[in-house]
This record gives sequence, C-alpha cells and structure tokens, in this order.
Amino acid sequence: MSALVLASEVAYAVMKAVGAVLLVVMGVQSLWQAHPLRKARRARAVRDAGPGQQEPEAARGWRRSYVLGLATCGANPKAAVFAMSFLPQFVPAGADVPATLTLLAVIWVVVDTVWYLAVIWFVGRVGAVFSRPAVRRRIEQVSGMVLIGLGVRVALEAR
Repeated sequence: MSALVLASEVAYAVMKAVGAVLLVVMGVQSLWQAHPLRKARRARAVRDAGPGQQEPEAARGWRRSYVLGLATCGANPKAAVFAMSFLPQFVPAGADVPATLTLLAVIWVVVDTVWYLAVIWFVGRVGAVFSRPAVRRRIEQVSGMVLIGLGVRVALEAR
C-alpha cells in the first residue's frame, strides 16, 4: 500500500482526503457526545425502546471502537510511508531484508501494544475521575476540537 501511495499522486490524494474526512467526522462525533442534550435524548430513547431491545452499551462500544481504530489506521498513509522509510536504515548489510523488516515491524507492534496496554491500564485505574460527567464532557470537547483541527490540517497541507 505504501508503494502505491508513494507512486501515485491520485492514491495519495484519495487517502489524504479519506483520512481528513475521517478525522473531522470523529471530531464532530466527539463534540456530539459532549452535547448536554444528547444524554437526555438517549435516556428517553432507551426508556421508550423497552427492555431487551438494545444491545449492551459495552459490546456496541467495543466493536465500534475497534472498527474506528481499523479505519483510522487504514486511512493514514503517513504511518505506512514513515515505516517504509524509517525501518530500512536498521537492516544490517548482508542481512535478509524482508525477514529483517518483518522482525522490526513485529518489534514495533509489540512495543506499541505494550505502550497502549499501559495507557489502558492507567486510564482504567483513574476511571472514576474520567467517568465524572463534567470531566468526560470536557475531554470529549477537547478531543473533538483537536480531531477537527487535525482533519482540517491534513486536508490543507501539501504533500
């Protein structure tokens, strides 16, 4: 995919546009989550639907978060371009290039996984603070504005 993006200006433009739109949509969704009237409307909709009519919030949130994460990674050509330009410098002379690059990529994934698990653990520990409505609303507002800003920046920046 990175070779296609590097070789094709059109593919890069499409991936950049998709990434920018995805960031802006996620930002708008975050701002919508923070809107005070949203909670009241959702509570009314759940009450009107009755018991057993809705999927549990945790299951729906987990799947949605996973799909959004995959879409975000897939719409980010810069990560692939960076990896393809960064990792080769660490391949020793005479080494099997595909095997070494694969090993380096696996190490990268393991380090990222450990890092994100540590972040998840930390956030889980301070979950009581983050679950307060005022704190949660503020986090949603700030992250929404940051995502929208990043989306606009991606859309406007030159290659």
